[in-house]
Amino acid sequence: MKLQGKKVIVLGGSSGMGLATAQTVAKEGASVVIASRSKEKLEEAKKTIQGSVEALELDVAHEHKVKAFFDQIGPFDHLISTVAGGPTGNFLELEPADAKRTFDVKYWGQYFSARYGAPYLNQDGSITFCTGVLSRKPSIGTSILSTINGGLEALARALALELAPIRVNVVSPGIIDTPLYGSMPNDRKEEYFRSVSEALPVPRIGHANEIADAFVFLMTNPYITGTVLAVDGGYPLSSL
Repeated sequence: MKLQGKKVIVLGGSSGMGLATAQTVAKEGASVVIASRSKEKLEEAKKTIQGSVEALELDVAHEHKVKAFFDQIGPFDHLISTVAGGPTGNFLELEPADAKRTFDVKYWGQYFSARYGAPYLNQDGSITFCTGVLSRKPSIGTSILSTINGGLEALARALALELAPIRVNVVSPGIIDTPLYGSMPNDRKEEYFRSVSEALPVPRIGHANEIADAFVFLMTNPYITGTVLAVDGGYPLSSL
């Protein structure tokens, strides 16, 4: 098992890509700490993870809560952040407050996590952020997420230098079938997934376990740092 004896923290670990990652690292022998805002989701997620798992409530948008979280956890080996989401819409129609809320969670949440987690990381450990394909191929209505993703990828490269020998990397998913799309009517979601699949060089939607495998790869390869690993079915090469 690749992560036997390691302690891994998964932020956003109660659903979607975060939960799939927590399940995978547990199967690889790690003890896992999952964190998210929802106590109910955490308790349900915990039941699906085999092995040593601890579930803690955390809203990463609040700096003091992030600091207290890592003070409570103490030393660990790997930090994974799968914090996601944010509004889409016309740049001139979205309110600046929409951008600020999304930055507070997706950018500053991951920034705070690295800032207050790094002092407790073992020197052969790693930090892995999660961004998305919009940093490489933005589309109309995605100005907020495109900007945040690009900023996080730049932050990872800078931290790979500043925090060395701790390694810092990024997983950049494409369109992945997760509960993030749960609010869409089924027929609309199916049509969206079909149209995306037809346009991709790899003609299907991605699965959460494929993102989990990417996180494990970056955690366990000791010669990779400052890298953005795209797991997107060739999205930037498509007509999307």
